[in-house]
Amino acid sequence: MTDHFNIAQLLRQRAAEHPYTRAVVTPCGRDALGRVIYGQLTFAQLDRESDDLARGLKAVGITPGKRTILMVTPGTDFFILTFALFKAGAVPVVVDPGMGVEGMLNCLQSSRAGAFIGIPKAHLLRKRYPRFFAGISIWITAGRRWFWGGHTLDALYRPADKPFPMAETRARDTAAILFTTGSTGPAKGVIYTHANFRAQIEEIRRAFDIRPGEIDLPTFPLFALFDPALGMTAVIPDMDFTRPAKVDARKIIEAIENQGVTNMFASPALLNRVGRYGRAQGIRLPPLKRVVSAGAPVYPDNIERFAGMLTEGAEIHTPYGATEAVPVTSIGSDEILGETRRLSRQGYGMCVGRPLEGLDVRIITITDTPIEHWSEELTLPPGEIGEIAVRGDLVTRHYFRNAKADALAKIADDDGFWHRMGDLGWQDKKGRIWFCGRKSHRVVTASETLYTIPCESIFNAHPAVFRSALVGVGPRGRQKPVICIEIARTEQTVDKNELRDELLSLAAEHPLTAPIQVVLFHRDFPVDIRHNSKIFREKLVRWAEAELS
Repeated sequence: MTDHFNIAQLLRQRAAEHPYTRAVVTPCGRDALGRVIYGQLTFAQLDRESDDLARGLKAVGITPGKRTILMVTPGTDFFILTFALFKAGAVPVVVDPGMGVEGMLNCLQSSRAGAFIGIPKAHLLRKRYPRFFAGISIWITAGRRWFWGGHTLDALYRPADKPFPMAETRARDTAAILFTTGSTGPAKGVIYTHANFRAQIEEIRRAFDIRPGEIDLPTFPLFALFDPALGMTAVIPDMDFTRPAKVDARKIIEAIENQGVTNMFASPALLNRVGRYGRAQGIRLPPLKRVVSAGAPVYPDNIERFAGMLTEGAEIHTPYGATEAVPVTSIGSDEILGETRRLSRQGYGMCVGRPLEGLDVRIITITDTPIEHWSEELTLPPGEIGEIAVRGDLVTRHYFRNAKADALAKIADDDGFWHRMGDLGWQDKKGRIWFCGRKSHRVVTASETLYTIPCESIFNAHPAVFRSALVGVGPRGRQKPVICIEIARTEQTVDKNELRDELLSLAAEHPLTAPIQVVLFHRDFPVDIRHNSKIFREKLVRWAEAELS
């Protein structure tokens, strides 16, 4: 690995290899007959226009190391801007708007950025909450600028005959700060280096056999940025990226058919909605040869529905990881539906597959305290549940100005460091990892420890249960295990007393769930906005405490 590297070099390389191949395709409206009108940029155009914009960014003070908040909707500007920032050596700061306004503002404030680039709606937000943007001196509007002043994106383009002299960043220099979603704890700024991005791209290419010339439909904005580096054409879907659970399935299918999409990255929520529509309509999608779904647990029934639209040889892959390290493992739909689904229903946990080639994955002893130095004595044997730890080039090394989070998540060793995923799991004799839930969500009684995913799978097998959530009431070490139940929409008239008795009898039949003797019914679980599947268990704990009191 060379010391000097800028992730934007991969775009320039693709532009040299395939200058006239489409890099970005965006829907721009419809004609009189309702047909979608598309705009596009080739790799050569994307490289040239990001060069032109990088000159303008540099001229107004966005220079190497400048942290720059980026709040632009996915589309042509998003791609040009991001690569222009990389070329200028600046550090894009990206926050998931799906976390809600309050969480997003706190993340942006903690980034201590010096520049802000956003659509008009984003500028209205910063004018309404100015204290969260203190210290920013450079303001750029992508679109129409109103009363807030600053520069416009269009006015910053500086065409020239020669390529922009890309910033000579080192591989270990900060390339971007990406904030975690905050759905399983306080959102943290994850520092990505240029080396992290390069390793991530190579791992994705190798794991899923992605080849230049493929056409991708990325329904998660950050993953769209990998497409130019991978040599894939990115077709931007017509959707609200903050609400994949509400996506119009017809528009997703239309894009796949119109553009001959071969690869799709989809959240489980989107997979579920499109899969249900596709099954009801009897739709098949011959162009698709690969679907990658991640961001939240991907349940087998969801996979099975969508797989019914694929042709022979096409498969759904469900990689496991986190903002700090992704992908770590992966498993395909054939193995899930043919083998691991049956075991998951028996309380084994959710199989997330084998570690990818360039990564070391270990299961280590569970502790809530920092671990300063790595030791092989931390490692548990196959079959035992512990915390998942990972080491490799794609694994991020630090959080942004958060020493406490670093101490709790990073373990130094002689060859670098390990990242503690904060997830619990175990490894089987085939080398596969089985996910058992978040470490912070385990329930520790006076005599044993219960894990969320294995226990919940027992209750979820009951036809009247839409989903369940195991929570612990009381101090850890003396917690009372409580199973919260959300009843299926089709079973709203069920007798809750009878259902409670049935669920307690079901629990008593399994050693994993036998200690659970309290069932509470919750009308509608608090879940994350984006995926509608990550349960806010901390809120359920407070609710359960109130119910039991």
